[in-house]
Amino acid sequence: MHWAFRIAEELIRKHPDRETFVCASGISPSGSVHIGNFREVVTTYFVVRALQHLGKKTRFIFSWDDFDRFRKVPKIVDSTFEQYIGMPYSEIPCPFGCHSSYAEHFEKEFEQSLREFGIVPDFIYQSKEYGARRYQAQILHALQNRKQIYDILMNFKTSEHSMEERERFYPVNVYCEVCRKDTVHIHRFQDERLSYTCSCGHSNSIEVALATNIKLNWKVDWPMRWQTEDVVFEPGGRDHSSATGSFNVSKEIASHIFNFQAPEYEPYDFISIKGSGEKMSSSSGNNITPGELLKIYTPEVILFMFAKYQQNAPFHIGLDDDVIRNYTEYERFGQANQGQLKEEISTALELSSVTSGLRRVPKFSHVASILPLVNFDTSLVREVLERTGEAYTLKEVAGVCERAEYWLKNWCSEKVLKVNEETNREYFGILQDQEKKWIEGFVQLLRFKADLQDDEELMRSVYDICHVDDPKLKKSNQKRLFSMIYQLVLNSNSGPRIPLLIHSVGRERLIALLDYPV
Repeated sequence: MHWAFRIAEELIRKHPDRETFVCASGISPSGSVHIGNFREVVTTYFVVRALQHLGKKTRFIFSWDDFDRFRKVPKIVDSTFEQYIGMPYSEIPCPFGCHSSYAEHFEKEFEQSLREFGIVPDFIYQSKEYGARRYQAQILHALQNRKQIYDILMNFKTSEHSMEERERFYPVNVYCEVCRKDTVHIHRFQDERLSYTCSCGHSNSIEVALATNIKLNWKVDWPMRWQTEDVVFEPGGRDHSSATGSFNVSKEIASHIFNFQAPEYEPYDFISIKGSGEKMSSSSGNNITPGELLKIYTPEVILFMFAKYQQNAPFHIGLDDDVIRNYTEYERFGQANQGQLKEEISTALELSSVTSGLRRVPKFSHVASILPLVNFDTSLVREVLERTGEAYTLKEVAGVCERAEYWLKNWCSEKVLKVNEETNREYFGILQDQEKKWIEGFVQLLRFKADLQDDEELMRSVYDICHVDDPKLKKSNQKRLFSMIYQLVLNSNSGPRIPLLIHSVGRERLIALLDYPV
């Protein structure tokens, strides 16, 4: 059974009378939301789809924690934004001047990506919720129980604590009314009022019930929102999932302070970009966004990569030859008889579908092989595919060409092969006599067997050029012949399959590049 359905069935078993299953995820818009954060959203999304498949009514909510404090300037943002550290994301100017705030810029960027995946949750913007005083009763309740909250927090820590520290503890951040930073010292909470002094020099006593500048600390805010939204399921990253991590702390606060049972929780592991051991981080700018991946992969292929792995298993996303492998795997599974697939794979394909049915498009590997040889001309790619017996409309080819071109030029430039302008006599001169005869044989095949339209028949004729009875030597000969052809035509040791090379470059041009007197 696929993990999303396992979780969904467990939720139904534990909550047999529940009418609506509220499933949640959330992120702080500290910078461009990376593909690791995306696992937070897609884990919830798959569980929601499984619940719906099982006939249950769902509500998928996504909370933007844009009332959190700005902690660090990402690499992609000008260093002058250090002046805003300590302010809420929703009140900082857009670093690129195109949105109303820092928060909105990164929120809309990610929301647009989600729409391309067909993921459209109910977005909740915490700056608006706090600004509308939605949580005032819970804030007051937390302040009234601040010492009990302190005790729960300390139970998860090994550091020393004291009665004096307990007396001074407040489970909230206050943003100064003057400088809008949270660099404040709270003096006391009395008669439902908070008194504080900011490092900027401003002091005030504010009535909690009317205030819009108070925010609960993370480990109190999280369980408070579980109760407020009646959340039944939410995943969390590995960093939140340890024995002393945020979830277990918040679970205790939910139970003992807010009298609410924590939702079912599933940890998910981190994702890395192949070749980098660094953890992705929005605030540092070390990330690959879903939007960047969508320039290379279709939404379905990306979703399938997430769906096929257990949610608590780490994996990396490669932007090198793995792109070809990932596409080929998805295409192979998608075209297979569903009865022949393992249940987990079949379900992963179903969960990954964005539109009904598989899109009719050419194979990514074929397009990526042809594109550089025809100077990235989409119309010529279509013509080459048609000569191989694959007929597509220009629109069906264009989308694959766009992604393949972006990948080749930005992530795999070594595969941007160009057809040689003239013969490579220097290379041909160092070949052994037998090898030169193989090249001559290939030229004769191009010249006199132009009627070979079937690629398999063509390849059998190519293999015959260097045929020997010894299986190992035969395979070695074939590999050597292909390598020589690629060198003489593309100045590379590798290239597209020989039939694609012939259809892309053209017989006459190939003959001109390979026809040497022996």
